[in-house]
Amino acid sequence: MDLGLKDRVYIVTGATRGLGNATARSLVADGAKVIISGRDEKSVAEAADELGGGVVGLAADNADPSAAQRLVDTAREHFGRLDGILISVGGPAPGFLADNTDDQWQTAFETVFLGAVRLARTAAAALGEGGVIGFVLSGSVHEPIPGLTISNGLRPGLAGFAKSLADELGPRGIRVVGVLPARIDTDRVRELDALSGDAEAARTANEARIPLRRYGTPEEFGRTAAFLLSPAASYLTGIMVPVDGGYRHGF
Repeated sequence: MDLGLKDRVYIVTGATRGLGNATARSLVADGAKVIISGRDEKSVAEAADELGGGVVGLAADNADPSAAQRLVDTAREHFGRLDGILISVGGPAPGFLADNTDDQWQTAFETVFLGAVRLARTAAAALGEGGVIGFVLSGSVHEPIPGLTISNGLRPGLAGFAKSLADELGPRGIRVVGVLPARIDTDRVRELDALSGDAEAARTANEARIPLRRYGTPEEFGRTAAFLLSPAASYLTGIMVPVDGGYRHGF
């Protein structure tokens, strides 16, 4: 299936590893040009080299108020246009109510929530008809995940923001979508499994709850996100797509 991605230009944040990297890889494989970002300059440069031609890396922290405009300007400078953005950030600190500090909450708000709002707002001003804004969120949008209290507090609010944005931008022909991963086999998920004290047992228990009886791969997530960002999904907006192997049992 031709997704219509050839020579389209996207920004993917948090793309040095994990879900952002997998999405950037899928976009490039279908002919898109991509600006990738991450906080560490060396990691960004290495990821851009690995992804190959048509990729430009920019060290940028989503919490930095100047990051959003720098990313948009970089897309225009190198490729002359911008067709979409996937806003992906690393998960906030794990923990329960008594574990998380004010500093952890503040840091997570600046990166996960306010940083994403700034990126979306700046991209919306630069996008034309056919543009798309995507958010990497979490299954916690629908139901809390034990041990991820900060994420449980912030992700649903960001999903509400995304839905409001879809309503506002729809008349301009700009789409807004969310992708909701659950147990995808990334470094982050392996770290969370290890917090139980027995990572193998935690994974086995989680796989037993998933109807497909396995964790997803970053590549499976990346292909889904690339489709949602593509012209092939041109009538999909205001939606949250679970990529979870059936982990969530509600509709």
